[in-house]
Amino acid sequence: MPRSLCQRPNLVAHVAGLTLAGALLAPQTARVAGADVARPVLEGPITSGGGIFLASTTFDLHPLGYVEQEYFVSGTASSFVNANTFQSDGRWAATPADSAPFKTRIVVHRPTDARKFNGTVVVEWLNVSGGLDAASQWTASHSELLRDGFAWVGVSAQRVGIEGGTTIVGQGSISLKAVDPVRYGSLRHPGDSFSYDIFSQVGQAIRHPAGADPLAGLKVKAMIGSGHSQSAARLTTYVNAIHPLTGVYDGFLVHSRYRAAALSEPPQAVVATPSPGRIRSDLDVPVLILQTETDIFGLNFLRERQSDSKRIRLWEVAGAAHYDAYGLAVANSDPLGSAAAAALVLTAAPIPGITCSSPINDGPAHYVLNASFAALHRWIRRGTPARHAPRLEITSSSPLAISRDAHGNALGGVRTPQLDVPIATLSGEGQVGGPFACGLDGTTIPFGPGTLQALYPTHAAFTTAFRAATTAAERAGFLVQRDARLLRRWAARSAIGR
Repeated sequence: MPRSLCQRPNLVAHVAGLTLAGALLAPQTARVAGADVARPVLEGPITSGGGIFLASTTFDLHPLGYVEQEYFVSGTASSFVNANTFQSDGRWAATPADSAPFKTRIVVHRPTDARKFNGTVVVEWLNVSGGLDAASQWTASHSELLRDGFAWVGVSAQRVGIEGGTTIVGQGSISLKAVDPVRYGSLRHPGDSFSYDIFSQVGQAIRHPAGADPLAGLKVKAMIGSGHSQSAARLTTYVNAIHPLTGVYDGFLVHSRYRAAALSEPPQAVVATPSPGRIRSDLDVPVLILQTETDIFGLNFLRERQSDSKRIRLWEVAGAAHYDAYGLAVANSDPLGSAAAAALVLTAAPIPGITCSSPINDGPAHYVLNASFAALHRWIRRGTPARHAPRLEITSSSPLAISRDAHGNALGGVRTPQLDVPIATLSGEGQVGGPFACGLDGTTIPFGPGTLQALYPTHAAFTTAFRAATTAAERAGFLVQRDARLLRRWAARSAIGR
């Protein structure tokens, strides 16, 4: 393996797809966050070996006022079994079962100046579906996290990323131990049945560090648990079965989930979860569920759909794919968000070794993800709930499909200027053949000159409509102000209608 990949791969893994019971079922009451969670020991920052191995962005954080460091976290974790019959309402009761020692790693991105820290830490359950730890949430939304002063912690919560083995897509892994045995040889993961408690204990270590302080004295006021795709499926189970036991996190961003992951698996007792398995409605913290077009049928999320409630919001993003050109081809050259990054990107080969049949989706997913983190931050810290959003429209005839306009763009869902003033058909679907990962990346079909001329006979016609749609999305809460500004700037500089 090339040394550059072992040190810091510019690669984002694709996803394949994928106390007492009575106390848990009763209304939850105020408590001290993490009071019953074990306090693990932290070691670091780690400096041995060839450097941090993580599929993520590779630009230097220091000029942006941030530092990247890695720490080891060790302790004894519990697995869990069910204490009631799991139903589709998500009101699942769990109780500790087996115990085992563990030693995992976390990667920390934090402001170097405490005055820049906004008080909220995003704790991402790293995705291992591609065979290695991938920071898909950070990669897609780093610009908002950096601009607004969040801290970010990536957690190696699952066995494959550390020990190796076969992933859920059937391919081998690029494990930490295999890549750099000098740096990571002491790590130990007892299995994914223990991943939920490991995720809790990392949260505990961030709030109450022992042995080392990964945030270097920053005062933590809130923590958001976050996960994408396969990690979101595990986070769904965590929210339903483990959060009522622990209360470590103050809110959750569940991004592109499919059915909930098993609570426990071999060699521990097998505890499966039902499908549908919706987020429980009696939570004491907010949950924002963010889904794309791809997820509705490609990952069968339509079966998992649920209504908004007091502490749950579901946003389904029109024109968005499970993963897309921004995360795979643009993010690493766009540290703080730029107008240039809003230009349409056409690529069918986003990373080496993957060539799709059509250019992959270059839709608005990362802009809405930015707005999701901002909305959760406000909801947790100020008590201002995230906005309600319409669902993507589904045809009434069989076979069911996403309803689309004359240009092939989706109807309903979270609206952005890329959909309401389009210059291309942006879909979470449409790939034919090619590697499995391509099917999760959707498609981009740019409009021809004739269509663009008919829609936007002048540049002013385009910019006026685009600015109005951008303002509408910003006022609806689906774009943050900074992104709205750069989108307007891109439209003004574009050649559309000229």
